[in-house]
Amino acid sequence: MNNKLIVTAALLGNGTTKQMNPAVPYTPEEIARDAVACVKAGAAIVHIHVRDDEGHASMETQRFIDAYTAARAALNAEGLDAILNLSTGGTGSDELRTAHIEAIRPEMCSYNPGSINWGTFVYFNPPSLMERLGRVCQETGTKPEIEIFDTAMFNNVIQCCKDGILKTPCHFQLIMGIPGGMHGTIKNVSFLLDCMPAGSTWSITGIGRAHMPMMLAGLAAGATGIRVGLEDGIWLEKGVPATNESFVKQAVSLCRMSGREVATAAEAREILGVKQPE
Repeated sequence: MNNKLIVTAALLGNGTTKQMNPAVPYTPEEIARDAVACVKAGAAIVHIHVRDDEGHASMETQRFIDAYTAARAALNAEGLDAILNLSTGGTGSDELRTAHIEAIRPEMCSYNPGSINWGTFVYFNPPSLMERLGRVCQETGTKPEIEIFDTAMFNNVIQCCKDGILKTPCHFQLIMGIPGGMHGTIKNVSFLLDCMPAGSTWSITGIGRAHMPMMLAGLAAGATGIRVGLEDGIWLEKGVPATNESFVKQAVSLCRMSGREVATAAEAREILGVKQPE
């Protein structure tokens, strides 16, 4: 089991548009379609954001309910299983950014342990949100996937664990290469792993040009998982537009070339300590 690697498909994010890549899913039906294709290709986790009718990022609870329900129904119809991981990253009040987790009670959700300048945008994750979301995760039985953009965020996580806001062992998602974050380099990955609390599980992704290098770095460093998808990149290789499915197939191929097998959703739950969906 320890050799199994968890592949996460991050389908759309908040910023990737159909103008950048027409394969980006916006609607619940498109999200459900890509979820099925990615799970068939080998993904155990599907990470979901939602969009409004114009394709802009949204934190509306009903849109999350619609996307989650459509994805789960489509997977069930195909006899497929996956951990559905809902984003809490966006804008709005603490209450808005946690309402869909309270309503849906998903198996996993993202958890951002601090704010950061993301290009010209301040990605605002105040202590009040960190505390509220940590409590909501405990009340709903949702496993937080803790997003790490720089080393200082580990200090926030350690304090949240001491304060009872987060439970150990933690699961981290290293996100490398955003404008304003840590560059996607081997040296930075090594430093982050040195900062990580003992006993943690971790996944890694790289944004844009860092997508493939960080996937390879994660495999070389023994990552628990790797994340791929149109949230993080739009090109499969130079000049070749990606789809979420093609990203997952590429990740699975690299995983097997490195001597590891991909985890099923059931195996991923066991590795991460995630509860079965209700």
